[in-house]
Amino acid sequence: MGVTIKSAGDTLVVYLSGEIDHHSAVPIRQKIDDVITVNKPKYLILDFKGVSFMDSSGIGLVMGRYRTLLSCHGQLEIRNVSHQTKKVMELAGLSSIAPSKEKSNEV
Repeated sequence: MGVTIKSAGDTLVVYLSGEIDHHSAVPIRQKIDDVITVNKPKYLILDFKGVSFMDSSGIGLVMGRYRTLLSCHGQLEIRNVSHQTKKVMELAGLSSIAPSKEKSNEV
């Protein structure tokens, strides 16, 4: 699992790649949370373009970052999810908390 984080002003973009499962979710969460703590972004964008597989740990990853951003009055956006991942997110109710966009604007 790869994580690349880019910051521009009050926006933090997290590019995820590979598989998000119970083995990879914890270090991903920690890396994202460390950057959120330092940067305190108003907007967090999770870009799933490079994600090949995601289980319920990925749902937890998104929900946790949503709660973190909510506590500091920020917003979460999800971008570039595959059809399969989008379906999993919709079933989990994530579409009601974080808008999902197909195209990304690079930061």
